[in-house]
This record gives sequence, structure tokens and C-alpha cells, in this order.
Amino acid sequence: MFFGEYLAGTTPAAQAIITIAIMLLSGFLMTRITKLLRLPNVTAYIVAGILIGPYCLGMIPMNVVQGMVFLPDVALAFIAFSTGEFFKLSTLRKNGIKVIIITLFEALAASIVVFILSFWILGLDFAFSVVLAALASTTAPASTMMTIRQTGAKGDFVDTLLQVVALDDMVGLIAYSTAITVAVMSYTGGKFSVSGIAISVGKNLGVLVLGGLFGVIMNLVISDKNSKDNRLIIAIAILFSFCGICTLMDISPLLGCMSMATVYYNMSDDEKLFKQLNYFSPPLLLLFFVRSGISFDLRALFSSSGSIGATPLIIIGILYFVVRIIGKYLGAWIGCLITKKEKKTRNYLGFALVPQAGVAIGLVALGARTIGGAEGEALQTIILASSVLYELIGPALAKLSLYLSGSYSNKLEDVVQVEEKTPTGAEKSSLELLIERIEKIQAELPEHEINENEEAFTEAAEAYYENSMQPRFRKRTRMR
Repeated sequence: MFFGEYLAGTTPAAQAIITIAIMLLSGFLMTRITKLLRLPNVTAYIVAGILIGPYCLGMIPMNVVQGMVFLPDVALAFIAFSTGEFFKLSTLRKNGIKVIIITLFEALAASIVVFILSFWILGLDFAFSVVLAALASTTAPASTMMTIRQTGAKGDFVDTLLQVVALDDMVGLIAYSTAITVAVMSYTGGKFSVSGIAISVGKNLGVLVLGGLFGVIMNLVISDKNSKDNRLIIAIAILFSFCGICTLMDISPLLGCMSMATVYYNMSDDEKLFKQLNYFSPPLLLLFFVRSGISFDLRALFSSSGSIGATPLIIIGILYFVVRIIGKYLGAWIGCLITKKEKKTRNYLGFALVPQAGVAIGLVALGARTIGGAEGEALQTIILASSVLYELIGPALAKLSLYLSGSYSNKLEDVVQVEEKTPTGAEKSSLELLIERIEKIQAELPEHEINENEEAFTEAAEAYYENSMQPRFRKRTRMR
């Protein structure tokens, strides 16, 4: 507490710089602990924010944190843009209708069961229940993508999962936009009207089109002739410009940034830009999640918010955590059954849709800012608390679903298929099979292109080695 009070008495510039340094360092150091426990980085960032926040160590002046109100918008923009890479039209054409049906069922089923729990069972405020139910539909793409990359999983199950996760947040955003409009009408005393909801949905559709236009502009401006640095600068400038326009219109940039990335990727087929942005975005996302943890009031979990109902928030959070998983699983199962997906996909897809962090936390930050008051704080507390739980078990469930569906295996014979018999029909020995599998893996590996820096470094290392070895060789020759 003492350090936070001391820092609050310094100059604004010192407060901002030192606060950002503390947030970055605390988030990084916490990942060293969570890495040992095999937990995702998002969990580390949220916990780090809670520890340095006003409700624990109090190391951060709240006026600086309040000045970072733009972080949710920026974080959502980067998260949404990264998911646009998975909207490859050639891939979507194969299972487009089936994926849309599965996505609608799993997203809406989660929202429906959470609304039933919140409004009819717990007796929470109607507007609050609607927003919480809308947030339940979203899935964290980052955790799922990371698990797929780590396991090297492939197949129909993985293709379906990637497309569902990508479309899931689009459905979630439309549901959230409708829900937040209903909530604002309710809390401001306005009359519920279909036209108000239609205007809100229309704005988001307009942002979707505007994002596509920005994607076209990005494709025209960025080219292979630009250096890597300039490509990154131009992309971030366009992304920030679009994000700023959305903020002026008081609309989430999520849907538009997904549209921008989708249009750009399908026009340019440029994967390198996405990788560059993925290298640039981690510090920004770290600051966003740490800031979310700082705003997390642990004491609020054990109290009830009279404005939404009498149930303690910790009970609401735990029940929300459990019921959303049930809704996701049932919705995915029914969607796969209707589209006649194979049994493995039908039985295990729901487990891979459990993770919830980035998009939900970004939207709840915007929602808390829009609604304000005790309702906004309660909403943020529930989502942050449940997100930590989801990040604890989400990646594990996703990995389990990939394994049970047969999308990946730890056995070499499952990863690489080779003929077990010779052309004459004789059985190959285990050693012969192992050699063939290794050779097949080596043949599939991409050739490493040595760039100028690596070539110069290699030449310098060889020259140093030759110069250092020559005196020793001469000395040995003289001794003989």
C-alpha cells in the first residue's frame, strides 16, 4: 500500500511509466510460476493484476489504471484480427452450412441455459441476465488454437473446430450487441423497442461492411515491396484507425476487425502479416489482462449486489461456470447430430469449446463501461472469476477432446503411416518401419532458407574457429 501511495504523489509521467513497467514485469514473473503448473498465460496475467491491485498489495495508482480505458478496445481489435486468418473461403465452402448450424446451436444453447439459470432460477435482474447470457456464447479462440498447434492435431474434427471457433465470436458479438441495447434501455428507464435493437444490429452490420472496406485498403497499401517494419507500421495504423472509428461510434471493434482480416487474408493470402502482429501484440494483451485483474474486487465475490439480486456473486460465478459448459456441450452435440457429423466429432466437440477468456473479458470490460454502476462491476467480477476457472480446465479439456477424437496421437505409428509389408508380401521388421517413418517425416519438413544475417554469422563463426585453431596446430607441430 505504501508504494502505491508514494507513486500517486509523483509526476503523471513517472506514474504512467512506472505503472506500465510494474504491470509488464508482474505479468511476466507470474507466467514463470504458472508455466510450472502448466497453466495458460492469461491466468497468470489476471492473477498478477489482482496481486498488485488495490485489493491486495496496492502497488498501482487507480488514476493511471482508469486512464487506460482504451485498452479493452485495442485488445479486442488485435484478438479479432488474429481470428480472421481462419476464415479462408476455400475452407468454409466445404462445410459452410454445417459449420453455421453447429455454431448457432452451441452458441445459443449456452446463452439459453445461462439465461434460464440467471433469470428464472436465481431470480436476477432481467437486463443483467440477458447480458450475462449473451457473454456465455463466446469462446476463447487463442486457447483452442494454441492447443491444436501444440499437439499438431489434424483431420475433420480439427477443421470443424477451427471454423466453429472462428464463427462463434461473430454470433456472440451480435447477441451481445442486442443484449447490451436491452440492458441500457432497462437501466436508463427507456421503453423496450424492437427498433432500438434493429438499430444496434444495423450498426454492427455496418461496421462489418466498413471492416471489409478497410481490409481492401490494407491489401492495396501493403505489398511485398514494403519492408517488414513498414508493413507492421501500416497494419497497426490501419487497425488503430478502425478501432478509433468504432470507439467514436460506441461500437465494439470485434466484428469489423474480423471482417477486415478475413477480406485481407482472402485477397492477399499473406500469412506473414498475421505472424508479425502476433509478435507485436503480446505486451498490449498482457497490459489488458493485468488491468482486468487490477479491477477485479475479490471482496465482491462474497457479497451480493442488491441491484441484480440477493445471490452472492461467487455462487453466480460457479453456477455460470458449470451451466455454460453443459450448454456448450449439448448445443454442439445437437448441431453435429443434425448435420450428421461422425460420432467422434459429435461426442467430443463440445469439450473443445469450453475455454473463455480474451473475447469475453474484452466485451465485459466494454459492457461494464456502458452499463456502469454496481451492475457493471458485478458483471465484470463474475466473468473474470469464471474466466480464471475456464483457463484452468479449458485447455486440458480441449486437448482431451482432440485425443479422444483421434485427431492426434503420441504414437509414431499413428502419426506417420507407412506400408507394413514389402512389395513381395513379406512383413517388415520394426527397425525397417521406424527408419521409413523417420525418412517420411524428414521428407515432409520444409527446407530452411538461410537469410543474410544467418549466413554472415555462420561465416564469422567459421573464420573465428579457423583462426583460434591455427595457433594450437602450429604449437603441436613444433613440439613434434
